Amino acid sequence: MMSDCNEMLVEQKVTYSLEMNGKFFVIENVPARVNPETGEQFFCPSTVERLQQIILNQEEPVRFVETPVYNFAT
Repeated sequence: MMSDCNEMLVEQKVTYSLEMNGKFFVIENVPARVNPETGEQFFCPSTVERLQQIILNQEEPVRFVETPVYNFAT
């Protein structure tokens, strides 16, 4: 089955999350183009650069979230 080259992408604000060096980062209101069928998110290069700046420069967060961590293995 071939992929449709004319996929419909919708401009949305999404929440981007990343784990790096044992730290979990959450960045809200990130502009993205989203495939409504698959949920796949696409970011423009300038958005990716800004995400990297926020994380690597450890900018001041707007808030903190307490997150429980579970172990899948029994």
